[in-house]
Amino acid sequence: VQLQASGGGLVQAGGFLRFSCAASRFTFNTYTLGWFRQGPGKERDFVSSITWTGRTTYNKRSVKDRFTISRDNAKNTVSLEMVSLKPEDTAVYYCAASSSYSGTTVDEYEYWGQGTEVTVSS
Repeated sequence: VQLQASGGGLVQAGGFLRFSCAASRFTFNTYTLGWFRQGPGKERDFVSSITWTGRTTYNKRSVKDRFTISRDNAKNTVSLEMVSLKPEDTAVYYCAASSSYSGTTVDEYEYWGQGTEVTVSS
């Protein structure tokens, strides 16, 4: 199983970023896909997830009006669009795959990508 994330970077507060994660070597459209983040000195934390059909999403409360998760099962990709970024969004962001339905906790995920770094300057 391989999950390859891309799209991180440095952005000013209020800015926009879009990540993508390309998956391979597993049955992509039977897994819930999620994004997590780990800030400096913090534990890895749930951000968003999307079920295998793409019809249901779950979001961390602090990002639900700013972040949008989507997936393309034909291309085996999952994306995260982030607007109105804040300095507290600074973290390494990870994509992951889960056989659980909602996938809102770290323990539910079997497969992880390598992470992509986001820095939001004030």
